[in-house]
Amino acid sequence: MSENTLFGSEMSYFTGKARAYLRWKGVEFTEIAPTPAVMKSEIIANIGWPVIPVLKTPDGEYVQDTSDIIQHFETLRPETSALPETPLQDFVSYLLQLFSDEWMTLPAMHYRWNHNEEWIYGQFGKSAAPDGTLEEQYEAGKIVGSRFRGFVPMLGITPETIPGVEAAYEKFLADFSAHLERLPYLLGTRASFADFALIGPMYAHQYRDDWTGAHMKRTAPLVADWVERVIAGQGKEGEFIPGDDIPVTLLPILKVQMEEQLPVLQATNDLFIDWAATAEPQSDLPRGFEMIPFVTGGHAGQCMARTFALFRLQDALDVYDAMEASDQARADAFLDAIGGKALTSFKLAARLTRRNYRLALA
Repeated sequence: MSENTLFGSEMSYFTGKARAYLRWKGVEFTEIAPTPAVMKSEIIANIGWPVIPVLKTPDGEYVQDTSDIIQHFETLRPETSALPETPLQDFVSYLLQLFSDEWMTLPAMHYRWNHNEEWIYGQFGKSAAPDGTLEEQYEAGKIVGSRFRGFVPMLGITPETIPGVEAAYEKFLADFSAHLERLPYLLGTRASFADFALIGPMYAHQYRDDWTGAHMKRTAPLVADWVERVIAGQGKEGEFIPGDDIPVTLLPILKVQMEEQLPVLQATNDLFIDWAATAEPQSDLPRGFEMIPFVTGGHAGQCMARTFALFRLQDALDVYDAMEASDQARADAFLDAIGGKALTSFKLAARLTRRNYRLALA
């Protein structure tokens, strides 16, 4: 095989992130849906567990996580980078990845399973039973989809928190629309790593799903236009905001991140400290620890303390820690302005890595 293969799905949160980046980067690839046969022969056989997206290179190398897929091509083709070269914009890109990958799951999963459930079963069925009748596809899709449906309460999506999830999402649409009135992408007139991170939840779940897509196009058409640009791989030309500045129109989104997501990260790290104290060296981490309090859109609930969020936070903290003193001082002032001062002294319980495609102690 002379080109890259992306095993992924139009319904997949993270496939959208990888797909948009590959198109923007100009990478030739073929996308293959994860049918049961493909899942068994390609993904489980080589990754060890059922997950998408997975990239298979022309050399037969398998790359799993979306950030690893992006880094693979950033290293292979560094001449056009999705990451800003300046320190504060680079740092904010990783903060936005943390927000997109690990916090926007709340509206993404709520709207999919509480507004689009019947529709999405049929969509899942097209991969699970590609040769089946519509009825057979629906039943097959329901078997696959029920596993994802089961994650909803663990994310903290309950009748008590749903009004808050919806209020937070409506605020995000309004804040992002205000930003897009001034700039076509998150950090300027050029698409970036941050745009590819955010396209994950915003394409597969919020734009493509039936009810939610119609809602976005009706209430936030500028956001829908952005989704169409990013998923098509546009935004190769243009520039990031000069002077390593952050658009003021992103501040409302980042303030919500610090207000809502940061306390969850702190509570998760507290549990990680306890777990790491007795864990064997290089142990795999559990996907989550226990249920912890959270607030979104003014409504309180309990959500699972998910460990992968700490790994995404580690990426951002690595950028912060590598800054020159003057740049770090500027980042400190920025964090203080968005309510993220705690990040200036945030220390994870232990260094994390991915080993054998799983999150583990370094």
